[in-house]
Parts: sequence; structure tokens; C-alpha cells
Amino acid sequence: MKNFACEACGNKVYFENVACVKCGHALGFHPETQSIVSLVANAHDSSLYRRFSSPGETLRYCANAFYGVCNWLTPEGGHDMCRACSLNRTIPNLSEFGSLQAWRDMERAKKRLVYSLLRFGLPFEDALSPQGPLTFNFVRSAMTGHLDGVITIDIMEADAVERERQRQQFGEPYRSLLGHLRHESGHYYWNVLIHAAGRVDEFRALFGDERPDYSSAISQHYSAGPPGDWPYRHVSAYASAHAWEDWAETWAHYLHMVDTLDTAEASGMEPRTAGLAFGTAWPFKTYDIYREETFDALMERWIPLTLAMNGLNRSMGHEDFYPFVIPGPAVEKLAFVHRAIRERPS
Repeated sequence: MKNFACEACGNKVYFENVACVKCGHALGFHPETQSIVSLVANAHDSSLYRRFSSPGETLRYCANAFYGVCNWLTPEGGHDMCRACSLNRTIPNLSEFGSLQAWRDMERAKKRLVYSLLRFGLPFEDALSPQGPLTFNFVRSAMTGHLDGVITIDIMEADAVERERQRQQFGEPYRSLLGHLRHESGHYYWNVLIHAAGRVDEFRALFGDERPDYSSAISQHYSAGPPGDWPYRHVSAYASAHAWEDWAETWAHYLHMVDTLDTAEASGMEPRTAGLAFGTAWPFKTYDIYREETFDALMERWIPLTLAMNGLNRSMGHEDFYPFVIPGPAVEKLAFVHRAIRERPS
């Protein structure tokens, strides 16, 4: 994620901020410019603000700001919900203990996913996507998954203890809310970027045939475990369960890479074989990583960054930042994800 600064005083601010701690100006995320903007209250209507750097633009917070779960902005006279919250089909029952905090955690992760989709220029709203809108159910005691454009997440995933229990139960090296959302969005974009775009044959050449029964394949994976050679072909053990899961795991992995590298570049973190240098100029020509960077350049940056971050985590007594090894076939699949995004029909 790129850096943001208060438009009023220049202080560094962050994606989730609602106020500048230095000058006190209200802040909000402006989806159209993909930036955090500073706001000046309207003297006659407390629900309206003008943008500090563009006084003629009148904005309001998303209606979900009332619950402390959103800091995104909408135009005056537009929808009550922002572009991210309007994708919600079901939210947790807020009368149940812990549901509000769980929803806040879910929205924090979902906003980062939608931010990446905006940066990529990927369609996710009804009028723009051949799959229909990407929508979300955040509910208790549900099966996490994707069906017909709807991503359902069990809000118990927001409980760090339960999430860790399941991570260990299923032998996963990595499990997070953002990881779930990125993975499930991959199923949505398989329909948009592969099926609807006529790339199924190219997909099958790399990921295998998606036509064998999906439910049977998943049941077989959980009963018998992954094949012994999965580390030589996939980004994760779960990716070996079915071609669709291989795509979704690879898709999520690609989003991890791009967002992390974008943040590293914005932070002035220089990757070297031996580690990182902070606050220095990025040693490559600067591109918009989401739109312009080549796949080879992404991989050239990614490997030294992950090695350095693993070393830093170990120095603090934590598990590896990046507990993966990418085999050659998985690199080819990541490159295919890169092409599918960059070469999609406009």
C-alpha cells in the first residue's frame, strides 16, 4: 500500500485513520483517487465535509462509519454506503457479544482487498463485471467459501485463538482474515478472468482440469491428505486438492506479493540478498506495481524481501513472515495470474 499524508499539515497518516493526530483534521478514504484525504466540516450540515485540497467537492462518510467499521467516503447525494460496504449482503448480528469487533476486523481486511482491486482496476461492481457484483456474507457458524459471486466468512475467523486452532488443525503455515478474503475472491475472478475471458484451455494446461467433481476432491483431500509431491507443484498443500483451489491459492499468493511489495517500496525498503536497508531509494525504476511492473521484476524483488523479513521475524522470536517456498511450476502459475489480470478485456 502506498503512503498517505494529511493534506492539511503533511503528517504521515494511515489507511484506517479517521483523524490526523497532528492537526486534528478529519480523514477518510477517497475511492476515486485511492487516497486518504483531509476534510473540513460543513458549517450547516454536520454529516457533510468538503475536501481540504478541493473545496468544491462535498463528501460524507459511509453510513457504516456510525459503527466504527468504515472510514470510506461517498459523494454528497450518492449512496449511503461506500463502494466497499455496498458489497455487503449480510453483516453479523450486532446484538450478539463480540459481533461488532468481529465485523470491524472483517471490514478492515475487506477494505484492503477492495483497495487492491481498485488499484488493479479489476471489476467488482454489478454494472462492470460479467459475474455480477462481488458480495460478502459475514455470519456466525457458517461455512467459509464462495458461491456464485458471494463470499461467506464465518466471523469466528476474527477470533485469533480460534483461527490459530484451525491453522494448526489443518496444518496450514499461514491463516488470516485477509488471506481468506483474497483466496475466496480468487474463485470469483476465475469466472471473470478465466471462464468469461475464454482462457480455460490455457488455465487447464497449468492448473489441471477443473471438471472433476469438486466436493469429492475436497473430501478426498481432507480424508487422505495432499499428495506427497505437492511441494514441487503448488504454493500450498490445499492447492493440490482441486484445480479451482490451486487457482485460488495462487491468486491469493499473487495479491500477497503485490500488496507487500507496494508497501515495501512506499516505505523505502531496499531488498538485497543479505537484508534490507530502510529509508533508501528503491534500486529499480519506480513503476505502479499494480499496473505496470513486469512479473520477472516482481519476483526479483519478492525473494530477497521475504528472506529479509523472515530473518527479522526470527530475531523477534516470531514465526516466519513468509513460510512458503515457491517451486518452478507454481512460479509459472503466478505468472499466469499476472497475465490474466494485465491482459483482461477492458
